[in-house]
Amino acid sequence: MSQTNRPRVLIADDHIFVAEACARILEPELEVAGIFTDGQSLLESVPSLKPDVIILDVGMPLMNGLEAGKRIKRLQRTVKIVYLTMNPDLGVAAEAFRCGASGYLLKTSAGTELITAVREVLKGEYYVSPLVTSDTDSFFLEIRVSDMGQEILTSRQREVLQLLAEGRSMKEIAYILKLTPRTVAFHKYKVMERLRVKTNAGLVQYAIQQHVISPGT
Repeated sequence: MSQTNRPRVLIADDHIFVAEACARILEPELEVAGIFTDGQSLLESVPSLKPDVIILDVGMPLMNGLEAGKRIKRLQRTVKIVYLTMNPDLGVAAEAFRCGASGYLLKTSAGTELITAVREVLKGEYYVSPLVTSDTDSFFLEIRVSDMGQEILTSRQREVLQLLAEGRSMKEIAYILKLTPRTVAFHKYKVMERLRVKTNAGLVQYAIQQHVISPGT
């Protein structure tokens, strides 16, 4: 908890006007400690800002919200993550909770549900928007009993995949991830090998199917 005795919140959305609207909703009860427009900068700021709760979009540049959320939970296990997205897909919502989310709601209902969701997760509860599912108990039961299996790609490979799918060049990816172009090329080769795809178009299609990027990216 911050020195103001109010919970500290970070907001991450690649549409700044959405993030600012969320800030206005939350500021009467929470300390808004930062607004971010990509998952990578959010991840890098968590250790120093020490948020109590994070409002996070699923589809963001550099690092998508699901990957960022998963890594943030490894850094700070007690932080509560609430996903705020346009995606009503139950599969995406389930994956969000597997990555450590405490809440999932749609942007269309943020005006009426966001503060309620934050209050609930700060009490240690879970929140799923009724617009996503009306049967919360069955939803969480499905998550608990589902067979996750082993992840196909490593964290570094998922980073390279997202940046490739966003249309970044090998040189740009090397600069962003602080790697050599040769290392990026190796990761790209391993990703294509594991996914059994032979073209960049195949990588983009997989990234969209797995919600690594949005179709309009």
